Amino acid sequence: MTRASHTEGVTLSKDGLPGWLDPVVHAVETIEPLQLSRFLPPANGAGRQSAVLILFGEGGEGERGPELLLMERASSLRSHAGQPSFPGGALDPEDGDPKGDGPLRAALREAEEETGLDPSGVQLFGVLPKLYIPVSGFVVTPVLGWWREPTPVGVVDPNETARVFTVPVADLTDPDNRATTVHPSGHRGPAFLVESALVWGFTAGIIDRILHYAGWERPWDREKQVPLDWRA
Repeated sequence: MTRASHTEGVTLSKDGLPGWLDPVVHAVETIEPLQLSRFLPPANGAGRQSAVLILFGEGGEGERGPELLLMERASSLRSHAGQPSFPGGALDPEDGDPKGDGPLRAALREAEEETGLDPSGVQLFGVLPKLYIPVSGFVVTPVLGWWREPTPVGVVDPNETARVFTVPVADLTDPDNRATTVHPSGHRGPAFLVESALVWGFTAGIIDRILHYAGWERPWDREKQVPLDWRA
């Protein structure tokens, strides 16, 4: 089976989603770009098109409740080394039109390559506005999915990925697991201390906004700061 065959005929569908995802679906349908980030794609079209997969699943037999799939990038990478993130990466020519379903295909393809995820078990249900990461020059399309038929995941290439893990949404909303990071540039941003990892930067920003606009956010101490080299 070719690498692209798993993502043929990719579409968005809200049919059959679990009821607890309704607030996320509503948020995706109504959120404006500047409500997500002040960093928006350059008006001149500059930037490398990419996509990430924000995949919601449910822990084994509901034990952990709703959860998100994350991965930790290898410490040997030139950029974002050791940083937790959503699966994702740049669009390839095979992914198709960046203004069409290209980001959907790229999000699934990258998730398969990085985590071993079987795309056939994923139901894509929404796309957030494109955002810009100035430090890397990537224009990122966040693609949201429901892990309808969970399959085993794990590190595929240790040169790219250190580990693959899921985080319960309940842990992400727990005020004890929330903090603020301050980048050397002075930029302040939300962070999550979960699964022995510090989730910060672009990934934490997206999670923070989804929790907020889905109505899942709980009051937390925004004055609590953690260093970027935090370790559990």
